[in-house]
Amino acid sequence: MPDNTVTIVGNITRDPELKFLNSGQAAIRLSVAVNRRWQNRQTQEWEERVSYFDIAGYGPMAENAANSLSKGTRVVVTGRLEQRSWETENGDKRSIVEINADEIAPSLRFATAVVTRTPRPEGGSYTPAPARNAEPTSTYAFDEEPF
Repeated sequence: MPDNTVTIVGNITRDPELKFLNSGQAAIRLSVAVNRRWQNRQTQEWEERVSYFDIAGYGPMAENAANSLSKGTRVVVTGRLEQRSWETENGDKRSIVEINADEIAPSLRFATAVVTRTPRPEGGSYTPAPARNAEPTSTYAFDEEPF
């Protein structure tokens, strides 16, 4: 079975956006800029290219990321490339390829971080930590354009 795993390291381009699905599950969207820099062998000049990736994350990770990360934070994201399609209110069809994150973490290459474990009851289910930075803004159906 083919695997579709991708890992990127880059900077968050805007504050993460936390919302909740109609089921109550947390969903986060963020965008990450990945810079690639190289020296042109002919001109000896440094050149740079930036690629932008849309990231989607769900569940406790989404809430933790929203409470921990902000614009400009350097992050490491591991997940799967997925294509998502929807139809606009005008009937136009849209499609996007995004990374469905399995893990989102701050990069410690140029920064430090303080890790606080989220409390878990005896049964092992997740209890979200109190929100510090992000507040949910709305709910949406899973098959709608969420952001």
